[in-house]
Amino acid sequence: MLRWAYSLLLVVLMALPASAGFDEGLTSYKRGDYATALRELLAEQGDAAAQFLLGVMYDKGEGVTQDYAEAERWFRKAAEQGAVKWYRKAATQGDAAAQFFLGVMYEYGRGVPQDYVQAMRWYRRAAEQGEVGALYNLGGMFSNGRGVPQDDAQAARWFRKAANQGFAKAQFNLGNMHYHGQGVMQDYAEAARWWRKAAEQGDVAAQFNLGIMYYASASAVQNFDEAARWFRKAANQGDAKAQFYLGVMYAAGQSVPQNFVQAHVWSNLAATKGNRQAPKTLNLIAKRMTPAQIAEAQRLAREWLAKHGKK
Repeated sequence: MLRWAYSLLLVVLMALPASAGFDEGLTSYKRGDYATALRELLAEQGDAAAQFLLGVMYDKGEGVTQDYAEAERWFRKAAEQGAVKWYRKAATQGDAAAQFFLGVMYEYGRGVPQDYVQAMRWYRRAAEQGEVGALYNLGGMFSNGRGVPQDDAQAARWFRKAANQGFAKAQFNLGNMHYHGQGVMQDYAEAARWWRKAAEQGDVAAQFNLGIMYYASASAVQNFDEAARWFRKAANQGDAKAQFYLGVMYAAGQSVPQNFVQAHVWSNLAATKGNRQAPKTLNLIAKRMTPAQIAEAQRLAREWLAKHGKK
């Protein structure tokens, strides 16, 4: 599944009245406030639209522990209320958002048998109306060869259409394709341009990729200041790889003042998230610290986790 950056008020169009609580939950979801979204949606859990969006959150692990069984339960509840029937009715009448949702249901087998050909059909109809989620998903279908022969050039074409509408995930994917030369000419500058657009919208994977690009200098001018900047942004979103590299930069004094306490903090957080390189680095850093410094670093790591939660 994916996170949509547009309104789900198609429920109104499909004669499935949305409650005020659902509207608040949707607004919170779109701005990334998953805790509020979850609270509002659970309060309206008898609403088919709320049930469907709860399914999305559990499917993606947004604000909750990722749980496919729980996601399936919410999708089934929505389907039992006739959501599929109303989506199909509105889609047939030309509603782009409904066409997109019907495509999602067919792609993932939510409330209907999984059918990539039908998913492609409804995505195309929505994409013809400029529906950004459909544009993005068409890129994914061509990239993965679902319902169509695998075709990187076509994938890049549809990702570009979505990226030009500001869809961060499409911008990230297009950056990847330019970096690796998949379906487009290999162009590191163009990869960085698209990653930056996604990163500035908070896309953690794009933030990390920019950090690596500037840190390793494999394909761009090495710039530790920019590397540290983007690693920090991704690290504060809980990305273990970014936390590891930020710890390395503190240990080596690259762009930031050498600080073993901070190096320990970020390496410890990365190790907690399962980064395989972090434990060895953490042990090496600890050997250069006093017991008091280690205690301080552990305290700061606990504070970070308390503030940021299980990102």
